[in-house]
Amino acid sequence: MLVKITSAALHGIDAYPVEVEVDICAGFPTFVTVGLPDAAVRESKERVRAALKNCGYDLESKRITINLAPADRRKEGSAFDLPIALGFLAFLEVVPPQRLREHLFVGELALDGRLKPVRGVLPIALMARRAGFRGLVVPGANAREAALVRGIDVFAPEDIVRVVRLLREPGEAAPCRFDERELVSPAVYPVDFEDVKGQQHAKRALEVAAAGAHNVLLVGPPGAGKTMLARRLPTILPDMSYDEMLEVTRVYSAAGLLAGAGTVATRPFRAPHHTVTDAGLIGGGIVPKPGEVSLAHHGLLFLDELPEFKRKVLEDLRQPVEDGRVTVARSGYSVVFPAAFMLVAAMNPCADVRRGLLGREADCTDGEKARYYSKISGPLLDRIDIQLEVPEVKFRDIVSRTPAESSAAIRARVTRARSLQTGRFAGGRIFANSQMGPKEVKQFCPLPPEAEKLLEMAVTKLGFSARAYDRVLKVARTIADLEGSEAIATPHVSEAIQYRMMDRLR
Repeated sequence: MLVKITSAALHGIDAYPVEVEVDICAGFPTFVTVGLPDAAVRESKERVRAALKNCGYDLESKRITINLAPADRRKEGSAFDLPIALGFLAFLEVVPPQRLREHLFVGELALDGRLKPVRGVLPIALMARRAGFRGLVVPGANAREAALVRGIDVFAPEDIVRVVRLLREPGEAAPCRFDERELVSPAVYPVDFEDVKGQQHAKRALEVAAAGAHNVLLVGPPGAGKTMLARRLPTILPDMSYDEMLEVTRVYSAAGLLAGAGTVATRPFRAPHHTVTDAGLIGGGIVPKPGEVSLAHHGLLFLDELPEFKRKVLEDLRQPVEDGRVTVARSGYSVVFPAAFMLVAAMNPCADVRRGLLGREADCTDGEKARYYSKISGPLLDRIDIQLEVPEVKFRDIVSRTPAESSAAIRARVTRARSLQTGRFAGGRIFANSQMGPKEVKQFCPLPPEAEKLLEMAVTKLGFSARAYDRVLKVARTIADLEGSEAIATPHVSEAIQYRMMDRLR
């Protein structure tokens, strides 16, 4: 007897349908799984047999062949346990085979028949809706992310017995229904900019960065507050739209990092250690998975102690920083991961951190700074719009009782600036000033003669590259937006030039 059940597998952060064909016939007892399964798929035979037996469905020894089509794509994970088990139950006439064609099934089976969560349910739900399935059957722990997709019924039974009941008595089981507040909770951050003492210049620079989604490099001695500032940057970014939340949740679902949450409501903040590998940062593997740059999509990627990262790893960042996506190529196919993130990096003034305390007699020499900065390539620095010196915190700031400005107040200004950019770029794929190309820079960043002369002097004396020139214009455009100004003025350009400290030190 041949039974066909539809399941799904992941290709990057997208899903594609997989037809699980279960053929059971008389003959020498064997259990063979074909269709490029990995070890987890091949081991499903033991989980499925034990789960069915413990739920009262005993399968006699037969010749069993499982085919996962299309057979030329590698399959991985435990999500095929449920459709394979349903193929056995159809052979035993426990469930009607015709009902299996109406739904798409994914889920891992515990040995007692419970359905355990699997990764990638949100992309699978999106694919199932496009394919026109009546319903989607997923483990209960995956119900909230699947319910984000409107237009398809989601069923989340707790175990295989309830799946049987769903198929035998379709009118008795109701699809999952969640209040929108259960699925999309408001963003809550445990930190706030009001915790930061002093550092007004750094706070201003980070406000500009947040308003235009610009990349930032913080250079300062240990204890100056670089990490503290970076960790609070997401709190002043505008709240994510529903579409942005769906995109980020899709990435985290494919990576298996949702942990039962319906959505990723707060902007991601990823801070990989400097020992991270190329594949860990950019993405990859035998079956490509999202890396840190994709997990930071619509959020922040923070690289602390930037010169300590391997040079090749940093060079790999250049393409995703520029394009907002990562393409991982394998023999015969490629996978595209989204990577529209803000890069925030921090570093000491020189390798000897004890001599990196600004204003001290033992300050780093220019030669020591140059050698330390040389670990970071010029092309990567050019892609960092704001390069900022963070000095030591003064004692008067540490003991000051004057309340600092809160993240909410800063975020209000940032949100107003972003709304101006949304209107400016309406109808396009650009959502912030940092994403402007040469055409948009020419159109939206005209300079008055005084500002153009000032920028010419900076290019001549500081040796700005063509890319750095464009970056200064983009930052100046953001500063003007924060002030609500239609035109870029000379003070806006002057402030933007001051944020290129690494060019002044070359």
